[in-house]
Amino acid sequence: MTSATSHAPISPEQITQLTDSRQWAQPTPAPISSARFKQSVVDFQVDELLDIELSGAGEHLWLLIKKSGMNTSFVADQLAKWAKIPGRDVGYSGLKDRQAVTTQWFSLRIPKGELPELSFDEFITANLNSETESVQVLKQDWHSKKLNRGTHKANKFVIRLTDIELNPKVAATTAEADEVLTLISKAGVPNYFGEQRFGRQGNNIVSALEWFEQGTINGRKPHPKKSRDLQSLLLSSARSAIFNQIVSARVEQDNWDKALEGDVFNLNGSGSVFTVEQLDQEIQQRLDSGDIHPTAPLWGIKNDKVSGAAKALEQQVVAQYPVLQRLAQGLEKKELKTMRRATRLPVSDLSWTWPDEQSLLLQFTLPTGTFATSVLANLVTDLIQ
Repeated sequence: MTSATSHAPISPEQITQLTDSRQWAQPTPAPISSARFKQSVVDFQVDELLDIELSGAGEHLWLLIKKSGMNTSFVADQLAKWAKIPGRDVGYSGLKDRQAVTTQWFSLRIPKGELPELSFDEFITANLNSETESVQVLKQDWHSKKLNRGTHKANKFVIRLTDIELNPKVAATTAEADEVLTLISKAGVPNYFGEQRFGRQGNNIVSALEWFEQGTINGRKPHPKKSRDLQSLLLSSARSAIFNQIVSARVEQDNWDKALEGDVFNLNGSGSVFTVEQLDQEIQQRLDSGDIHPTAPLWGIKNDKVSGAAKALEQQVVAQYPVLQRLAQGLEKKELKTMRRATRLPVSDLSWTWPDEQSLLLQFTLPTGTFATSVLANLVTDLIQ
């Protein structure tokens, strides 16, 4: 794998180091050596939590849809075909996995309020390809506004792990594994971006470097409009790789959930960030209670909020990895403004049961934009899909 001719080739080992979750530091050793994940769609369930009161009137039909074996984009396309409207008039808040059972809201702009005689359930059933694919409309109502990306605040997960092998050095029994789960429920986990952000074998990072340094993606110059989604994905992947390595360094230094001098803090449950002139007991108490979290950068220009020891750590991590240096330079050339993301991920309403010693059923809620695999990485060393 290579990027620009003016740079050294990128080795598979360099990409793996940045994109394999087993390479990222965790606060405690995982109590489970290996487990199987997503062996069937019912092993991974996600319910979108959307706190909006629908008005019952307007030109947007909102549908709560339960689906399995298909991703969000496919269902959105089918909704557009069913209602005979442009794809841009179908709205949804977040992307949900194909290999899962999920519930999420969609909105359809139908100005005249005239619906097809055939229900959506009946329409899409004719287009399903396998027994694992299913769609069901659970609720529907009219509203005055389109559903936009990022509207929902959280996702509720129900995850089943099977063929579990405990790590005897950490947890010889399920009761000892329970201790780690209890710690996660209280302390949260490092807020890593999941491996899926980087594509197969980390190819998004390779493509991002090619785009930054050569102006091409997979050997072709990207179309300014048609490739917007791909370009956005590559920018996000580059930022995620840098963010994860900074968080990993803070985990190794045991300050991912503690304050460093010069830190930028995030108010829990919001996008609000702030700095303080001096670290004091009040800040420490707010950190301990989970009211605020330290942050790391989503890299770009104007990274001027962070200072002191926190800034030095961020710069040191980027300088340590040649690939990160190149990604950072590329992001700066694209003139993206630096944003901040919490280094700690609270895990709400965590509960679990052991149907037997080789299977574990987990339930928990996470804020939108975070990854269930970040929770699983604290539990399982080798997660087999």
